[in-house]
Amino acid sequence: MKIQFLGAAQTVTGSCHVIEAAGCRFAVDCGMHQGNKAIEERNFDTELYRPESLDFILLTHAHIDHSGLIPRMAANGFKGTIYCTAPTFDLVSLMLEDSAYIQEMEYSWREKQRSRTGKKKENDLLYSVEDAQKSIQQFSVAEYDKTFEPAPNIKVTFKYAAHILGAAFVIIDITENGEAKRLTFSGDLGRPENMLLFDPAPLEKTDYLFLESTYGNRDHKDEQNSLDELAEAIERSYKLGGKVIIPTFAVERAQEIMYCLCILDKQGKIPQNMPIYLDSPLAIKATEVFINYKDKLDFHEISNNIGLLKEFSQKVHYTLKTEESQQLNALEGPAIILSASGMCNAGRIKHHLKHNIWRPETSVVFVGFQSVGTLGRKIVEGATTVNLMNNELNVAAKIYTINGFSAHAGQSQLLSWVGTIAASKPHIVLIHGEKTAQETLAKCIREKYQLDITIPEYLEELELTAKANAEDTAPTVIKHAVPKLDWQFVLDDLDTRIKQMHTKLANVQERPWEDQTEIHERLAKINQDIYKLIAHL
Repeated sequence: MKIQFLGAAQTVTGSCHVIEAAGCRFAVDCGMHQGNKAIEERNFDTELYRPESLDFILLTHAHIDHSGLIPRMAANGFKGTIYCTAPTFDLVSLMLEDSAYIQEMEYSWREKQRSRTGKKKENDLLYSVEDAQKSIQQFSVAEYDKTFEPAPNIKVTFKYAAHILGAAFVIIDITENGEAKRLTFSGDLGRPENMLLFDPAPLEKTDYLFLESTYGNRDHKDEQNSLDELAEAIERSYKLGGKVIIPTFAVERAQEIMYCLCILDKQGKIPQNMPIYLDSPLAIKATEVFINYKDKLDFHEISNNIGLLKEFSQKVHYTLKTEESQQLNALEGPAIILSASGMCNAGRIKHHLKHNIWRPETSVVFVGFQSVGTLGRKIVEGATTVNLMNNELNVAAKIYTINGFSAHAGQSQLLSWVGTIAASKPHIVLIHGEKTAQETLAKCIREKYQLDITIPEYLEELELTAKANAEDTAPTVIKHAVPKLDWQFVLDDLDTRIKQMHTKLANVQERPWEDQTEIHERLAKINQDIYKLIAHL
């Protein structure tokens, strides 16, 4: 039995774990890589996935970092079935089409840029709306707690994970060469006492636990402190006449923040003349799905008062059309604007930041995890300037980071979940987390439960033992193909270029003054970019 990590290995995006067992090859999740250019280029490495040889996909939940590559896999040869829960199917149907629309819009923009600069056309469209629509036909709905058999000798059970509506952790029972083995994939695990969802189901005995570790190195603020901090941001910008900009993931986070605003409104902490805008067509459509599954939600803060939520929702302005969104940029006075994407890498939020991040009266409130390389991560780490749509802008807004709204379990909650089966000595494989968070969580698990831990890297392949007893469950690394960066070559080449520059500039003062000014400006910009890079290191 082998498993390869094609994403979410020492990072939090691109979740995809490919398993070869019992004569089958299948994947748990197939997510999009999000971050800087080098990370996002992984989305085009279709051959690594060998989609034509995948028999089926088990989808833990709808978020794009877990589902976003499914249309590309289907367009490139994957003919199998994708299994998920009913709410996940309803949400992912919206999300994949929305993702494809964004892919088409960004491709169109790149083509215009290439045409204007005389560059050749490139085939860098990840997938189309048509690809997304076709892939939806390959989905099949599975029920929570009901075991099914997608292939001989492989049994699968979805369990309630409480991360977002429809999210599941997946139990896979595999019989191979007469030996039975259980693998459990946490997917993204929710936190207990989530504002909208019930608590995660308890963990069941397993041989291998593939555990997410997004917040493996810290716990979240409690709910009330998070609400108070959100109220503080609203009060600050209202008094200063500015806007509260909330980058939010369209599914779950947008609905939870709307719910929080409903609570604050009930408490009189939102000024009556401060408008609220939900500026995300996907979030608006996803909210309708949440309403359809209202019996699956836990509105514990306001005692299941759906009437109060409906009353509050009438105060919210829903901007479906592009023109309506654009009008918000010219809006005078205080306002609360929720917009996607949650990591600020795409979508309407970039326009709102462009028009507001340089204003001191603005409050930018981050309510979700910001992955390495994203614009959101740069802002929360204290960037003083950001480049938005070819504009270098000063960051003068006050930045709030409120992790108490996270849909992920914190460190203590992950440890408690593992603790319920620690006595059976499962082998833990940490996925979906940055390396520092994983190393911290691994240390805690070892110290508290004396369990063995593996932290795989991108493209690493493990062989799982054929025996199910605890002493023989340590996996063996059989392939380690992570591409290494040649730093010395880049630095040596930079030194060569600098020497060439000195030679070329030896007689620059003999050139026309106009030429000198242009060369001087370009060299000054290069120098500034190097200075910024050094400051970032």
